[in-house]
Amino acid sequence: MNLRRRLFHELTPVFGMTVVLGIANGFITIAWAYSLTQVINRVFLHNATLQEVQGWLVGMLLLALLRFGVLWGNEIAAQHVTGAIKSSLRERLFSQLFALGPFYAAGERSGELVSTLTEGVEALDAYFRQYLPQLFLMLLIPLVILVVVFPLDVFSGAVLLVTAPLLPVFMILIGQWAGAVSRSQFQSMSFLSAHFLDVMQGLTTLKLFNRSLAQTRTIARLSDDFRTATMRVLRVAFLSALALELLTTLSVAIIAVEIGLRLLYHKVTFEQAFFVLVLAPEFYQPIRNFGASFHASASGLSAAQRIFEILDSPPDIAVSQEGVPEKIEWIRFENVSYTYPQQTQPALRNLTFEIPAGQRVAIVGESGAGKSTLAGLLLRFMEPMTGQIIINGVSLAHMNPAGWRQKIAWVSQRPYLFNASLLENLRLARPAASLDEIFWAAEQADMLPFVEKFPLRWETPIGERGAHLSGGQAQRLALARAFLKDAPILLWDEATAHLDVHTEERVLQALARLRRTTILITHRLPTAVDHVITLAHGEIINGH
Repeated sequence: MNLRRRLFHELTPVFGMTVVLGIANGFITIAWAYSLTQVINRVFLHNATLQEVQGWLVGMLLLALLRFGVLWGNEIAAQHVTGAIKSSLRERLFSQLFALGPFYAAGERSGELVSTLTEGVEALDAYFRQYLPQLFLMLLIPLVILVVVFPLDVFSGAVLLVTAPLLPVFMILIGQWAGAVSRSQFQSMSFLSAHFLDVMQGLTTLKLFNRSLAQTRTIARLSDDFRTATMRVLRVAFLSALALELLTTLSVAIIAVEIGLRLLYHKVTFEQAFFVLVLAPEFYQPIRNFGASFHASASGLSAAQRIFEILDSPPDIAVSQEGVPEKIEWIRFENVSYTYPQQTQPALRNLTFEIPAGQRVAIVGESGAGKSTLAGLLLRFMEPMTGQIIINGVSLAHMNPAGWRQKIAWVSQRPYLFNASLLENLRLARPAASLDEIFWAAEQADMLPFVEKFPLRWETPIGERGAHLSGGQAQRLALARAFLKDAPILLWDEATAHLDVHTEERVLQALARLRRTTILITHRLPTAVDHVITLAHGEIINGH
């Protein structure tokens, strides 16, 4: 679907109201111009007194207030609807990103995605609140004025009809230029945001390698590129405004000259001539206003292109609403293969193995063997290229992804911790968990010793990504979340990598007491497991 058509479709619920208000504004403008003509005609040519034109003046005041009310109502409606549209787009973008999953986000730059969700959506504000309403007014008000002017003065109506298209034609021509520079500006802003976030997240590494000064110069260069792109957009906007003002002024001047000449030779009455002359600026005013907001169209379209690109990205998994079995009896990988996009070498090749309920299975292999890919498939962040994963005889592809993930407690090798308190991060697993359950989970993960050392204990803020915790403390918090979730399947991807030997032993003993189906993904062979599957280059080289 055309990009402009999709954006217009977002505004469809208020299209009728916009049309009605636009037509009403046109008729009010004509009535006000007619009242002004009558007042000046009666006072100037017929020597009317203030009392005689008092009714007309009151009518003009009421019409002016009514016009202000219509414009105010149109602005308020546009502002309200624009807020609703932006909220809807952000919700849809977040829902789409959740549906696409972490593997899609890993292939994108975080800063660019954040920029699209914030500045990108915000750039549509001017498009919906200024550009589209002015587009309707530009089409409706001149049409209403032409309907009134043509029966009074065919020649002036013809002049208006001929000169009016010159402005839209010019805007279309300059709009192609504006669109190109606006896209360049949006891309420059997105790249700057993405790079700045990368630098902030890697600040420690840059300082250690003494590369902070070089990155400062790089950010300065990117900032200057963004400044240059912004100035190009402003240059086009100012040039467009200048040209529109010039064309509008010349068009009104043509109307004034032809009316003046015909009035001089008594080809038209003063009342008619003055009425048309007052309406002429009102005829071109919506076109001028549209031109002033035209650059909003280019900026909005540049942002919308990226927004709809994300919304149109197909998810890697098929969404099914079928339920998940209450009890997981066994999990089977049957000839499962997976190849990442842009790669030719399969990450997994024809994996076939089975995990009965309650068993502890270790997936062992070097980096790049396919262990994390196996975890991603089991979590349904992606689908196998060939083969299938079967749960109790039913293909995992037929189960609801959200329902299936409720059955798994996953601890990754780099767990994410939010900038909140220890308790809030722990309760992500089960928001309604009681304090007894929280203490039990923390005890299983050997978390209580370091919690007691904090002055605020459970209310201690841990900073972004757990910056106020050590690596081992952060890992124990993530392990406690897995214990608190109490899911029938435990999937641990190098979950004990940051723990000392004593803590690791205690955690594994607690894990053994749970008697859950456990899948341990690790580099080294663990103790106390029922089954070991060794991967190399995406294939099983032995299983015992």
